[in-house]
Amino acid sequence: MISKSLVASAAAFTLALGAFSGAEARDQIRIVGSSTVYPFATVVAEQFGKTTKFKTPVIESTGSGGGLKLFCAGVGTEHPDITNASRAIKKSEIERCAKNGITGITEVKVGYDGIVIANAKTSPVAKLSKRAIFLALAKDVPDGKGGLTANPYKNWNDIDASLPNQKIEVLGPPPTSGTRDAFVELAMEGGCKKFDFIKAMKKANKKKYKAVCHSIREDGAYIEAGENDVLIVRKLEANPKAFGIFGFSFLDQNADKVQGSLVDGKSPTFENIASGDYGVSRPLFFYVKNVHAGTIPGMKEYLAEFTSEKAWGDEGYLTDKGLIPMPAAERKKYHNDAADLKINVSM
Repeated sequence: MISKSLVASAAAFTLALGAFSGAEARDQIRIVGSSTVYPFATVVAEQFGKTTKFKTPVIESTGSGGGLKLFCAGVGTEHPDITNASRAIKKSEIERCAKNGITGITEVKVGYDGIVIANAKTSPVAKLSKRAIFLALAKDVPDGKGGLTANPYKNWNDIDASLPNQKIEVLGPPPTSGTRDAFVELAMEGGCKKFDFIKAMKKANKKKYKAVCHSIREDGAYIEAGENDVLIVRKLEANPKAFGIFGFSFLDQNADKVQGSLVDGKSPTFENIASGDYGVSRPLFFYVKNVHAGTIPGMKEYLAEFTSEKAWGDEGYLTDKGLIPMPAAERKKYHNDAADLKINVSM
């Protein structure tokens, strides 16, 4: 029986009942979304499968954008129950969900992660600034005359003589990735704002400002590696002069093969990310389709496992995988939201 407390309106409730009628409910939770959250969700799912009567959830790594697209497509057993995200849900995605009858969504913040610019352990540790990252990867850059020009930089030392005399070659995630979204917002835009005339655009023409700061060059210096961090690590091992972009948790799990660059003098360590000293860090989330919790077996129990102190606490098993825990008060808030299936996502 689906409780009316799990939906935001009578219309959504009726739609949800219709979606499940005549079809046998799945006996496994289906989860999609972020490649960064995927390793954490997988560990929780395995623990959940071992310690409860429920089947281990099925998890797909589709990227944050891809996951939210699948999640918001509708209600019913053919649609996912939960989507992981390495960025917050967008207004347009909430509207898409609502249009398809999904009005009861619970957002659960998982913890924090840093985005690293890594290279092979066989190479020197790079010392980058957000300004240099922007100039290396932006589609258009300042021309020195108060305007913009197509990015002319080929080598790192073209940007700054202290940087290596080697070709700019960076492997990173595609536009559907939450890691890509966070990288352009935190690192690229962070460097973009160092130029006063571009910073002034934000008030005068916000759309143009965003286009300049968030657009990545398409001339081969940035290589989209898909939602596959394992592939990036392999390519970095094969090419010690290349860099790769992925989450700290993945760096932590592959510390014998790759190393993180310093950004504005700070290294991407657990402590620097937790304290906020490392300037390219972001929160991680998952989103719950509440109406499915009344039909798909084990959803509430899975949420209880993920939001338990033994999982995401300061000494929890997810910290061993590289998750940066939230402060205790924040963990308590999201634990309670998950337990109550609180509808905390709104238009």
